[in-house]
Amino acid sequence: MVLNAAKPVDQNPLQLEDIPLPVPGTGEVRIRVQVCGVCHTDLHTAEGDITPPKLPIVPGHQVVGIVDAVGPGTSEYREGDRVGVPWLYSTDGVCAYCRRGQENLCESARFTGFDVNGGYAERVIVPTSSVYPIARSFREENAAPLLCAGVIGYRSYRLSGIRTGERLALFGFGGSAHIVLQIARFFECEIFVFTRSDAHRQLAKRLGASWVGSSEESPGELADSAIVFAPAGGLVLKALEATRKAGTVALAGITMSDIPAMPYSLIYGERVLRSIANSTRQDVHEFLELAAEIPVQTTVQSFPLEQANEALQALKLSRIEGAAVLRVSF
Repeated sequence: MVLNAAKPVDQNPLQLEDIPLPVPGTGEVRIRVQVCGVCHTDLHTAEGDITPPKLPIVPGHQVVGIVDAVGPGTSEYREGDRVGVPWLYSTDGVCAYCRRGQENLCESARFTGFDVNGGYAERVIVPTSSVYPIARSFREENAAPLLCAGVIGYRSYRLSGIRTGERLALFGFGGSAHIVLQIARFFECEIFVFTRSDAHRQLAKRLGASWVGSSEESPGELADSAIVFAPAGGLVLKALEATRKAGTVALAGITMSDIPAMPYSLIYGERVLRSIANSTRQDVHEFLELAAEIPVQTTVQSFPLEQANEALQALKLSRIEGAAVLRVSF
């Protein structure tokens, strides 16, 4: 599925097209895509909220598939290996951010399905440094959301400063939040979920949330930390209101509507407001190990590849329970 020009998803911006079969170069592998997760970043790309360096582009960055060709000088993976590919595609390794261990902020970073063709296709080329083995305990459909929703959720959880046994508030409850809830419960945290969707509330309860409601309601107690997943700037104020002094509010989205003006009292008391940008390779390794240990159970809704537009439309309207996944091949 190719994006030639950004436009609202109800106008079907993705087109099914034949493109040349890619050939892996030195240090690269080619992957036969089995499934690819559908992410809000794909939605923002399709609608023009964020702009790829060039068009056309094949979106998709939560790829699970089988290595079917290996480039010269590549020994880490063999044909037949089942692997996953996340958002971070490559970094320069030499900039100030990379040298400080902050490769997620690399000035020359390239991202799967944004700078290079991604997983809404039958084949994808990836450098071996950004390929990860997938535990056999996960089915393909259930593994796909781990590669972005899970990884970004894990980084958001970690940088929120939440500690074992504390209270965590989640604003918005889609693919990432339903994984974070399971991470937090694994570490014995109490979870408050703020969401408008009745279906999302029911899923949150089944996964162990102690309170669910809308952002206009109150659980009656303050959280120690909060994570905002929904791309609505007004929720940042709600999250600050719901968080105790010295607590952190982490913003997990790649884009968000403007944050309204707010009284200083909302952030006073040494509250911290921070964004989460991309992820590192170490985040991916750590999270995939943790996900297998918990083990994380992803709730997915599958679509065939040719229905990618319909999947994005359902995502935009919050009609996906858990995460959406495109089935490309078997």
